[in-house]
Amino acid sequence: QVQLVESGGGLVQAGGSLRLSCAASGVTFSSVAMGWFRRAPGKGREFVAAINSDGGSTYYADTAKGRFTISRDNAKNTVYLQMNILEPEGTADYYCAARSRAYTNPRYPSNYDHWGQGTQVTVSS
Repeated sequence: QVQLVESGGGLVQAGGSLRLSCAASGVTFSSVAMGWFRRAPGKGREFVAAINSDGGSTYYADTAKGRFTISRDNAKNTVYLQMNILEPEGTADYYCAARSRAYTNPRYPSNYDHWGQGTQVTVSS
């Protein structure tokens, strides 16, 4: 079965950086698009960033543009989210997800087939 395992979360001060990783197994990684979403306390799931199967196209939420970078290494079956200049509003559980239907909108959670368990990010002010 498909497994997505996130890592790299933790506690960071505002203005700091974190790099999240998501290791995939049980799927032909180079054939799926990947996305990152987050859920802040008391809020719904929010799109952060997405990348297509070969890494040639990326998409970002307005809140992530210029500060976050999504990338992938298909040889390692891993997708990354580099987060810089973190703000307290970035405190959330961060989830990676896999999307097999490349033609669908990468910003909608319902278009993703598989999800990880999440990694917690806390940004202190």
